[in-house]
Amino acid sequence: MKAIAVIPARFDSRRFPGKPLAPLAGKPIIEHVYARASMCSSLDDVIVATDDMRILETVEGFGGKAVMTSVDHRSGSDRLGEAARDLDADIIVNVQGDEPLLEPAVIEAVLGPMRATDPPDIATVAAPLTSMEDYLNPDVVKVVTDATGRAVYFSRSSIPHGWAQGMKGLRHLGIYAYLRESLLRFVSLPESYLESLEKLEQLRAIENGMRIDVVHVEDFTSIGVDRPEDLAKAEAMIKSGTDTTGRDALDSFKEGS
Repeated sequence: MKAIAVIPARFDSRRFPGKPLAPLAGKPIIEHVYARASMCSSLDDVIVATDDMRILETVEGFGGKAVMTSVDHRSGSDRLGEAARDLDADIIVNVQGDEPLLEPAVIEAVLGPMRATDPPDIATVAAPLTSMEDYLNPDVVKVVTDATGRAVYFSRSSIPHGWAQGMKGLRHLGIYAYLRESLLRFVSLPESYLESLEKLEQLRAIENGMRIDVVHVEDFTSIGVDRPEDLAKAEAMIKSGTDTTGRDALDSFKEGS
């Protein structure tokens, strides 16, 4: 099955305008993300879907592929859906454009269920919560699964209840793999009730009976860049050697360009 990663990247982020082009360790964030996705051997291609010529020109400038999409999309998934309509692929992977420290192994992991005999509509990834701070933080999305690993619910609230009793939860990582037809169905659906409350679009899929399988990964150390102050944290990880993939990703991408 042919799999293509699409990185949605818009310029006018509410919390961090121009985020894809913000410099991190001497390169724009979008180049770090693109290089890491390109290291995943299970992908057939990597494409940035953007609404801004500055981002498109930057991507093409470092040897990447990019397509223009509408400025009117309400979410990254809608941008993904527009790009997917013109792609020859069985699986579309949504790689978040603000995860410059994403491990390529996480992309490999999310593709696993999609190549099974009975693939889900969507696959995503979760890692163990490791601190009470993250458990209580509404910016850290939590997920609860059933005994088969299928997603039951996603929330910004502290779920499941009972951290103090040893019931540590799962942190959802914002990467998705879709069957192409499932993605096109998903983006055609209206915003759902729970989605509007939690501001989590994956709940739209659950409310409409779509199956989401959750893959567990361990030792997740990446951080997302949500605000300008997060750049310093990411840069510190790179400089300290905590993140070792970044340099290899950029070098590998440059060699293959």
